[in-house]
Amino acid sequence: MSEDNKKIWLTILGIGDDGIQSLTPPALALMKAAKTLVAPERVLENLDLASLGMADCEVVPWTMGVGPTIEFLKERRGKAVTILATGDPMHFGIGATMRRMVESDEMLVIPSPSGFSLAAARMGWGLSDVSCISLHGRAVAGLQSHVLPGNRILSLTSVARTVHEVARALCERGYGGSLLTVLEHMGGKAERTVHARANEIEPFDPDHNQFADFNVLAIECVPDEGAAILARVPGLPDDAFVHDGQMTKREVRAVTLASLQPCPQALLWDVGAGCGSVSIEWMRSAPGAKAIAIEMQAERRAMMAQNATVLGTPRLKIIEGQAPQACQDIAAPDAVFIGGGLGHEGVFETCWQALKPGGRLVANAVTLENEARLLDLHARMGGHLIRLSVASVQAIGQYHGWKPAMPVTQWSLHKPWGGA
Repeated sequence: MSEDNKKIWLTILGIGDDGIQSLTPPALALMKAAKTLVAPERVLENLDLASLGMADCEVVPWTMGVGPTIEFLKERRGKAVTILATGDPMHFGIGATMRRMVESDEMLVIPSPSGFSLAAARMGWGLSDVSCISLHGRAVAGLQSHVLPGNRILSLTSVARTVHEVARALCERGYGGSLLTVLEHMGGKAERTVHARANEIEPFDPDHNQFADFNVLAIECVPDEGAAILARVPGLPDDAFVHDGQMTKREVRAVTLASLQPCPQALLWDVGAGCGSVSIEWMRSAPGAKAIAIEMQAERRAMMAQNATVLGTPRLKIIEGQAPQACQDIAAPDAVFIGGGLGHEGVFETCWQALKPGGRLVANAVTLENEARLLDLHARMGGHLIRLSVASVQAIGQYHGWKPAMPVTQWSLHKPWGGA
């Protein structure tokens, strides 16, 4: 055994709906070597541990949430623990979660076909052409950014109720004609497939479940006439957001996001976030992108939370307060947008110091005072300075003319990789 293998104490084995029957002989041998076995109750019910030579093994039904599971495993660190998890543990599973807590040389993961792979095979969909998401233990609002004409979505679910919640969300978005396929117990004896349009699915009735709790949901998005198209490309219409008029308008927002350069898993600080339009579009633009929105007005924080739910970014972190004080003790950002509060002492300095090497900072100004601040910063630090002017056609009596919006001065700056 190599030195690396000696460090392994956590083994995570992917299984199918048929339980340990899906394990290969090497994977089964690893399970038998466990001092602690964690598995779903439905799997343990069909296990004869004595016949497997595991009579002395600590057996723990996996009924805990993610947080308690992590604490449970931390307490047993260094001891042989095996987890039986459905499908591919590294695809929205416990393996991916534990990898954030445990070094890769301490754990061994052996996957089985994921629910996504099984569902794609049964649907005849190319997996690379499908949006794969998880609504297992997550808000159904996370679906919203994927709802686009013709898009195909495969989603893990929590329980049967999730199917009903998805159907309702699609109908509310004007996609009631979307075809839902519920794929239950794939690979098991109870496998079943149910097809229905979103607008055909009745509200959830806990006394009369239409679907099995163990399912993967396939969605073919079909818009109703007049349904809004809310693309993931930055520049959503202003009326897609609830706002009080004080927001980064559509055209300026698109340029702002282009300057911020959203990247997968990257974190944005949105300082003076208002209704959250920049934060939300940042999160929609790149897989796993995260944002912390700082806003001191309660009414705007409420609007921001509503917008995040409707537009598919329920994990937007909203902080009450004002920069720079509210910027203390939060994760360092990959990008910073200063849409408000630039004139407050120490805001730029705090954000620039916290920004990771290679990060991007963008600040917008409308007032002369904030513009003067940007001009001074540009003179001292360089970067890219532009002025954005947008005019829209409006009625003038029986005629039409151009009405200009207030010009916006935008300064953008990249932090050197050396961190200066």
